Amino acid sequence: MIPLPAAFKIPESVLVVVHTPALDVLLIHRAGGGDHWQSVTGSKDWPDEPFEDAAVREVREETGIDARAPGCVLTDWALENVYDIWPQWLHRYAPGVVRNRERLFGLCVPQGTPVVLSPREHVAWRWLPWRDAALACFSPSNAEACLMLPRFVPPA
Repeated sequence: MIPLPAAFKIPESVLVVVHTPALDVLLIHRAGGGDHWQSVTGSKDWPDEPFEDAAVREVREETGIDARAPGCVLTDWALENVYDIWPQWLHRYAPGVVRNRERLFGLCVPQGTPVVLSPREHVAWRWLPWRDAALACFSPSNAEACLMLPRFVPPA
């Protein structure tokens, strides 16, 4: 049985850098978010949800990509960011919660993998070389993750 989502957002999330073997990074544009290009992100649905399961779920929800499909390799980078939750989003969390813990993953997908966005969340997508993707990210922690990508991908 799958637990029901929590009433408040859980202050534990994932950031998944989706990339090709050539280190092109998928960025998605948040709906109604100005110029907010980002990697796949999202909170756990329940406190005991494993970070890896949350990463797989968020990638599927936001991009239509199955992280467990043949040719895809999901890697837990064993790194976490802790950051202040933006003031405009604090109402989504339980009273007194002001910080979020974010676990980083990489997802290598075959070149040409189709992307199907969730129109409720995102309105556009693009592939960029990893350095250019870092420059395009609105979030400093997302930009840093893009810059770290080559460290987590074995040489071809």
